[in-house]
Amino acid sequence: MDGTSRDKKDTPHRSDDAPPDPLVVPSVVRTQLLELSARVLGTWEPSTVPVPLRRVRTFAPRRRAVSGAAPLWQALETSASFRHAVAAAWSSAHPREARALRPDGGTSAGGDGARCEVGTADEARDDAAPEAAEALVPTPRSDDSGTTTGEAPVRDRSPAVGQGEGEGARAASDLVELAVGAFLLRPDGWEAHLARAAEALEAQAEAQRRALEAERAAGERDRAVAELAAAQEAAAADRAALEEARAEIATLRRQERKLRSDADRARAEARSALAEAAARTEAAEALAARAADERREASVALDRAHAARDEARTLTHTGAELANARARLLLETVVDAAVGLRRELGIPPTTLRPADTVAPADSAGAPGVPGRTRPGSRGRAGDDPALLDDVLAVPQMHLIVDGYNVTKTGFGALTLAQQRRRLVDGLVRVASRTGAEVTCCFDGQDLGHLPPASTRGVRVLFTSGEIADHLIRRLVAAEPEGRPVAVVTSDREVADDVQAMGAVAIGSPALVARLARL
Repeated sequence: MDGTSRDKKDTPHRSDDAPPDPLVVPSVVRTQLLELSARVLGTWEPSTVPVPLRRVRTFAPRRRAVSGAAPLWQALETSASFRHAVAAAWSSAHPREARALRPDGGTSAGGDGARCEVGTADEARDDAAPEAAEALVPTPRSDDSGTTTGEAPVRDRSPAVGQGEGEGARAASDLVELAVGAFLLRPDGWEAHLARAAEALEAQAEAQRRALEAERAAGERDRAVAELAAAQEAAAADRAALEEARAEIATLRRQERKLRSDADRARAEARSALAEAAARTEAAEALAARAADERREASVALDRAHAARDEARTLTHTGAELANARARLLLETVVDAAVGLRRELGIPPTTLRPADTVAPADSAGAPGVPGRTRPGSRGRAGDDPALLDDVLAVPQMHLIVDGYNVTKTGFGALTLAQQRRRLVDGLVRVASRTGAEVTCCFDGQDLGHLPPASTRGVRVLFTSGEIADHLIRRLVAAEPEGRPVAVVTSDREVADDVQAMGAVAIGSPALVARLARL
């Protein structure tokens, strides 16, 4: 009986109208079958190679299993002679598994009478092979009613208590080898071997997934513990800083009470001087009135009265100047006290900016919490270039630019490196003309060479582990309350977030128009 008639005999009878049941071959089994078929094809004489496989045989050995996968698989399913040759090669490499699939030691591959012989030396070495193969075959299991199913069901492949992942992987590998041999040798019930191999591979993948999830959960737990410890340390540092601030506030309040006492004394002295001046003014007016009455009596008395009046006026002017001098002295005392307080606190000058403390994170960091308010756009549209001019005119302005958002708006036809170069050069000119602090953010690592733009007034940042939108939010959150900040982006979500945090949002076309005028 030829291979074709035998294949028809092994196939279960079905109605002409019923569709054939699809044979599900696991990908691992299919890969091993294709690789073995490619190696066997390379050993055949060119004249004996089937016509559909002659072109595949001309491929490089490493390419046959991949480039010729479709013809090889078609030959395995339709050509009994080719499958017999592959089965013989597999039986030579796996004699124990071959005898387990063919207990009589000589059953033909696919049942067509062609025998796959195994060497006598291999038989002597593997006397216990059938028992070992039976240990790999699942034992029957009972259904819910307690009866045993007619077909040998799949054994539980979930790892028992104390069983390692290596043992489960070896068991799955053994089932895959048996499935390869069953596909080639085609014993009775060979489809069950394919099903068991597929279920074993699924169970192995599920076990690996659970192991990865457990490892990921442990890592998240460790990170949470580390974050909790860091938060506790930060809270302790904040409490210490709070105590220091309270001590400083108490000192400032004592100094404030002292300054108020000095100011009260100065005001009292000024009132006394004014009262004395008023009394002298009244005396002078009395002398003037008396001199006027006596003017007719003697011009000398009149001149004396005039002199007394002038003297009284001089004294009044002197008293006012004295009061002003005392008030000025009081103000200078307050200023000197403030200078002394600054010297006592020892606050050194610094060139550090808040944005210098914000670096691209290894992992996505949470943006700052909104809630601060800063000056708005004064009624101008977000894409109006005049709004950008107004913003850059504000002293100590920090301009943050969403790099690729601007370059894709104005220079989208250029390469990414050319876009970065053109934008950074334009921002350098803006910074030099306006004196504003400028920070430009790009997504991803620096793939091209850029000059040290931060030394020319522009800070260039490349994100790592996060997107530029998150870095922009953290830059805005790092600025102190009251610092003017503007963000150039056309991303609606980023613009809404930074405006909620108090920054001014400006559209990318406004900056592109400003750079075009430079």
